[in-house]
Amino acid sequence: MLKYIILGIIQGITEFLPVSSSGHLVIAQKLIGVTEQAVAVSIVLHLGTTLALVIFFFKDILNLLRNIRLLSYIIIVTLVTGIIGISGKVFFEKLFNSPRLVAIALIFTGIILILTRKFMQAKRSSLNIKDAFILGLTQGFAIIPGISRSGITISTLLFRGLDRETSFRFSFLAAIPAIFGAAILEVKDISLTCNIGARNIIIGFIFSLLTGLLSLRILKIILGKAKLHYFGYYCIIVAVITLLFIR
Repeated sequence: MLKYIILGIIQGITEFLPVSSSGHLVIAQKLIGVTEQAVAVSIVLHLGTTLALVIFFFKDILNLLRNIRLLSYIIIVTLVTGIIGISGKVFFEKLFNSPRLVAIALIFTGIILILTRKFMQAKRSSLNIKDAFILGLTQGFAIIPGISRSGITISTLLFRGLDRETSFRFSFLAAIPAIFGAAILEVKDISLTCNIGARNIIIGFIFSLLTGLLSLRILKIILGKAKLHYFGYYCIIVAVITLLFIR
């Protein structure tokens, strides 16, 4: 049970902080010995943090349902991400067993985050179709473990000239259908994992939910202070340690 508590906490902390939850889960699963059904375990923990998203952005979700233009942008992001995820499903799943590839992806994430330092003063608050399409591409790319979804999507919107608050909110609102979609594609694996140890999975789910809520609050504060690039240095340090000590 302790292993799944640890994985739940790691998921909750790293899903929203821009350090790649999937990358950290791959490394953690190798270190603590949770190797069976690694993809399915990852998805169940992601569902915990998705619920954290729904709770944290509940008012925004209600407003979104009344905003046809913004809702259409979410649909565009989801469709583009879905096409990438479905077409590359087998390839992406293989990467979950390679800490070395995860480390390389973490270095990429780190570089992107460091570059955001020069884009923190953007003022645009209104999204357009091109923003949505590009965000869908980068969110699809973030399926690769080691590429931080929150990091790459928030960075993308900042690079596009959107302000920090808009980048934060739209990045996470666009993540909700994508994460649910990934879970639907893996229903068989999730069911199998629950048969192996439903209690452990539920414990992991709960801890990922609670720590996820805390992490969202922390990220909002850090982004407001324009300190997102600090996470880039962290990603590179973790990547170097992984390359040196984990096989």
